[in-house]
Amino acid sequence: MNKLILYAATLFCTLNTLTLSAQPITNPPILKVDGGRISGVYSPSESSVAIYKGIPYAAPPIGNLRWKQPQPVKPWKGIRKCDKFGAASLQADHAPIGANNGFGVDYIKEFYQAGNPVRSEDCLYLNVYTTAPKVQKNLPVMVWIHGGAYLGGFGHEIEFDGNKLAKKGIVLVTINYRLGILGFLAHPLLSAENGKGSGNYGLYDQLAALKWVKKNIVAFGGNPNNITVFGQSAGAGSVQALISSKMAKPYIQRAIIQSGGGLQGIISTTSLKESEAVGKAIFNEAGISTLKEMRAYPADKLIELYNSYIRKQKGYQLVLRPTIDRQLITDNFDNIARSGNELNIPYIIGYTTDDISPEIMKKAADDWSLLLERQKRHPAYIYHFDYKLPGDNAGAFHSSELWFVFGSLKHCWRPFPIEAYKLSNKMMNYWTTFARTGNPNGKSTHDWRPYTKSDKYEEIFQIK
Repeated sequence: MNKLILYAATLFCTLNTLTLSAQPITNPPILKVDGGRISGVYSPSESSVAIYKGIPYAAPPIGNLRWKQPQPVKPWKGIRKCDKFGAASLQADHAPIGANNGFGVDYIKEFYQAGNPVRSEDCLYLNVYTTAPKVQKNLPVMVWIHGGAYLGGFGHEIEFDGNKLAKKGIVLVTINYRLGILGFLAHPLLSAENGKGSGNYGLYDQLAALKWVKKNIVAFGGNPNNITVFGQSAGAGSVQALISSKMAKPYIQRAIIQSGGGLQGIISTTSLKESEAVGKAIFNEAGISTLKEMRAYPADKLIELYNSYIRKQKGYQLVLRPTIDRQLITDNFDNIARSGNELNIPYIIGYTTDDISPEIMKKAADDWSLLLERQKRHPAYIYHFDYKLPGDNAGAFHSSELWFVFGSLKHCWRPFPIEAYKLSNKMMNYWTTFARTGNPNGKSTHDWRPYTKSDKYEEIFQIK
């Protein structure tokens, strides 16, 4: 009888141990970052990918911190649940420039089928996708800066699903930053308060996010000395602004500029005087003439005020954008590049067939690449995305490559063939190999040569 009881007890303990060991770990490790401890979640679609969502990387830029450079994050007690994406910067439901703006595609239909995100002036949050939390893996890090004409967008848009890139052995970081009048306003009163200049608060947010990554990414399995910053459209313009600033040098080792860079490209900086004049005109319409009134003005009303100003402008233009503020940006990019003063790092730069002014995009990329060669600096690799997306007649439009760079085609409403998924995998391999080594060619990729005077090679991404 005693033997039977002992056998039953042993069997129960064994089965219980097996059951416990078979149960999946419900949450990834708790990590320590600036501000305190955080918990994340495992991806429902990629069980090996941990996602830490909505991590604050700076203090909320509200109240007296409106139109000031980002301040250190406020510490919290206990464990902060990072299982939901942080709020996007305040922005209109859609760009007030209207549908017929020359982009050739309905962006609401393309990327925002899920509706508008939570939006707030308190928006300085980032997200980390990793397969190696709390493990010393020294994985390459990629930091994504979204586009949106400096007035819209957010880091967790449906096309920016980071699971596939993380599966490629990358620690991916996507960020939110201040937009529009909250992120790029310059004004004489703000310049006087600062003592040097004003504007570029969204760029300073991006720089603060990069500083956060440099300091904290080891906890996520990333290499703080191997950071690739990449962005598209206004995000590409942001990348170009950052690589032209000495302030960003410690935080960027490689850069990818998608549809928005090069010499005499489509996105340019403005002088402080020009930007201040625009800022003053915006507030003059509301009868606001003091800094106290500006900071007390309701944030949602600020968005309406800015959009009203945009509607009165003739034609499409980036009204508020990066400014030569004499601090972060000291000159326009063309002058900085011709002096050889942008960051001397490897670059990928490219455009799409039906891009905004594709001829200008191509020439801007070509000219900058040849300049880098003449200066005997790190090379540039040029790509041309030439796959016309199925489902309508938009073609290879501005931003059409985003589904492919992130491997997020399954989220799109378009009827992609199997060849499109293969093309996406090819592009992800190139992007992640470049992030790893500074050269897009590796074991799974090959034959993408730098653009030079003797070999004007562009890697064409298409389905034959």
